[in-house]
Amino acid sequence: MTRGVAILGSTGSIGTSTLQVLRRQRERFRVVALTAHSNAELLEGQVAEWHPAYVGIVNGGGILKDSLTVVGRGAWEGGTGNACLVEAATHPDVGIVVNAIVGAAGLEATLAALRAGKRVALANKEALVMAGELVTEAARAGGGEIVPVDSEHSAVLQCITGRRPGELARLILTASGGPFRTWTPERLAGATVAEALQHPTWKMGKKITVDSATLVNKALEVIEAHFLFGLPYPAVQVVVHPQSVVHAFVEFVDGSVLAQVGFPTMELPILYALTHPERVPDRGAKRFDPVEAGALTFEPVRPELYPAYALGRAAGEQGGTAPAAFNAANEVAVQLFLEGRIRFGKIAETIERVLAAPWPSSARSLEDVLSADAVARRLAREAACS
Repeated sequence: MTRGVAILGSTGSIGTSTLQVLRRQRERFRVVALTAHSNAELLEGQVAEWHPAYVGIVNGGGILKDSLTVVGRGAWEGGTGNACLVEAATHPDVGIVVNAIVGAAGLEATLAALRAGKRVALANKEALVMAGELVTEAARAGGGEIVPVDSEHSAVLQCITGRRPGELARLILTASGGPFRTWTPERLAGATVAEALQHPTWKMGKKITVDSATLVNKALEVIEAHFLFGLPYPAVQVVVHPQSVVHAFVEFVDGSVLAQVGFPTMELPILYALTHPERVPDRGAKRFDPVEAGALTFEPVRPELYPAYALGRAAGEQGGTAPAAFNAANEVAVQLFLEGRIRFGKIAETIERVLAAPWPSSARSLEDVLSADAVARRLAREAACS
């Protein structure tokens, strides 16, 4: 029996990788729903190949309707705007929702899917960062399940599956260090967009690539790990590992340490998120060769190079709406940087100024989170442009 899959953000990096995995696993899964932000042309091709029951596009619905009146075996159901994300995620024929949306836009769909009892293969780490308590509560209340897609959190999950909860003591997540690992802080402050997008080991979307250059991405992952695995923040540590071969270390209470390794690819963690806790045969990803991997090195995070990382950890430990404010401030600053309106060094400065404001110590509702998100975005625009 095949399981129905919805892919939110099907035209992005994770979305297209997910479809690549599903091409090799057609006997196990079927694509029920696809949504995209605005790439109607690529979405049209995906619909023609996969014949989903539901198609959504956040921006550009008119273009989509004009080009996709009838697809393959019959008419398709569709929607536009942010509502299409929730509609796709809660479709009755969907059992697994791959949330590959970048940023805060993926939160409501995650909550809706979990309340509807779906498995959420979560690549949208911002959902847990902004509203970790709400997301985990939605899973408990609705019977849904969160399975991480991030390579680091997938690595942890693979190491702990089958273990008793009390056995886990510490996590060490790895970070490549991005393209600026050997730069000086002075040179880094003036880095260009083109330089920031030259990631040494991973091919990702623009926003997450910049987040890797600032190490904001790793701060988001620390907060995410806190909620996924129930560990206090001091027990979630980060080291810089330029080769991106070891994805995480897991230490148990007896002092034993396990690690998950592999050449950089998102297809393996995507496949595991779809099949967890089972493993299925698949020949898509490059097989690991220790000799080819060569020497592996590990370094401490340099605070002078990655000030935004420390800001993110502090926001996570502060709790309440501070993580949502951190995420919102970063999203605004990164977009302004990509548009050429602020320098690279201004990203961390903007986040710091936003987090200096008083943030409520609780986030008990979606309204609390979205309100903090809106305020932080306004403050970030003001701080970045001043």
